[in-house]
Amino acid sequence: MNKNYPYLTVVIIGLLAISSCKPKLKVADNKVKPNIIVILIDDAGYADFGFMGSKDLKTPEIDQLANSGVIFTDAHTSSTVCSPSRAGLITGRYQQRFGFECNGTGDSLGLDETEITMAAALKNKGYKTIGIGKWHLGDKEQYLPNNRGFDEFYGFLSGSRNYFPSPQQDNPKNISALRHNNKAINFEGYLTDVLGDAAVNYIEQYKKEPFFMYLSFNAVHTPLQAKQKDLDKFKGHPRQMLAAMTWSLDENVGKVMKKLGDENLLENTIVFFLSDNGGANNNQSTVFPLKGWKGNEFEGGHRVPFAVSWKGHFPAGVKSDKLVSSLDIYATALALADTKNPNNKPIDGKSLVPFTDINKLANTHETLFWRKDEAAAARIGDYKLIRLKNEESVLYNLKSDIGETKDLSKIEVKKHQELQKALADWESKMVNPLWIEEPDWTKITYDIHKALMNNQKPKKVQP
Repeated sequence: MNKNYPYLTVVIIGLLAISSCKPKLKVADNKVKPNIIVILIDDAGYADFGFMGSKDLKTPEIDQLANSGVIFTDAHTSSTVCSPSRAGLITGRYQQRFGFECNGTGDSLGLDETEITMAAALKNKGYKTIGIGKWHLGDKEQYLPNNRGFDEFYGFLSGSRNYFPSPQQDNPKNISALRHNNKAINFEGYLTDVLGDAAVNYIEQYKKEPFFMYLSFNAVHTPLQAKQKDLDKFKGHPRQMLAAMTWSLDENVGKVMKKLGDENLLENTIVFFLSDNGGANNNQSTVFPLKGWKGNEFEGGHRVPFAVSWKGHFPAGVKSDKLVSSLDIYATALALADTKNPNNKPIDGKSLVPFTDINKLANTHETLFWRKDEAAAARIGDYKLIRLKNEESVLYNLKSDIGETKDLSKIEVKKHQELQKALADWESKMVNPLWIEEPDWTKITYDIHKALMNNQKPKKVQP
């Protein structure tokens, strides 16, 4: 890797091959490492933002962020559920490599201690590291954010919590309590606002040194709760609660971007925006035109809204259909910090920027893989395989059938065999899950997959 790479303005020119626009890119200061912000939201639908085509949910601030950079329309998380998806993102590795394949039966199950997080890697390169919001990667001492590379943590350890103060959840012994580092604290107001304000405050605190911020909003995960003034704004809306929750999320993303602008940090800050998995079936989200939802291996379970903005470096207003993954954020961060992989284990993401050859596209993926217990999937080019234990696998061509309705496994037999082999080869490098989900969820998830593979409506979507 070219050591000057993170600071050359050629970093994104390769992406311009996907667009007719060719903006002039500015030269970055070689002495200043760029700030890195990952805005991760929770259970959001693929089509629930203006920049992704939503007509009924209002997201002007998020749209402005997305349109100021590159929007990836074929972007995926490494898992279809919250906790393993986060494990993959923060390590840059398929979480199946270290057994973190399923949501846990308890939040005490955590991220393998030998895995080096993005925060730890960047901290070693002189970054101040800040974690805000939902953690969901273990609540035992060895798994806590401050022990996994974060200088600062302001959030909660569990997978979800109320958006308003809750006497039960705000008990210091409850893993859903809001915490500043290792101390439980009380808060007032609406949690999405509280997390947005914390992000602004940390930018103010660390604006004079390179920082990494992992801003993990729990919106729009259940429970469905919104401020009354936001509910009033969307009175009569068919998705009133989601519209109100999304509006508050949008306002707080806007706060962060405004603060960066006010401090003249936009040209030295790369911002990633994405959801942790596909839209959930219980929060009014929509994944149209995709099939499936959170928890299953159809596109609706892992294809997510994903945008990357870096003023003066990334071209504005570009849409890319290149195949990318949430795993790529780690690899991109390493490149921007001018550091190599900090351990001897393979990372599975690829940098989203080209190295030195400006005539080539970014080095994106040709293949991606997924597995959660009894269901697995493989992607090679336009083709997608979904396999369910004890059932025949199905094959789709996503270019001609984004809704995954026409099974080609009996028609394109060689292609079907190619993807089956690729999935088996990938699995040979993974380990068995260290835990699986609760029996009720396992059965229902299996039944959902089986029904969707046969283009049928599942009988149940919740235990």
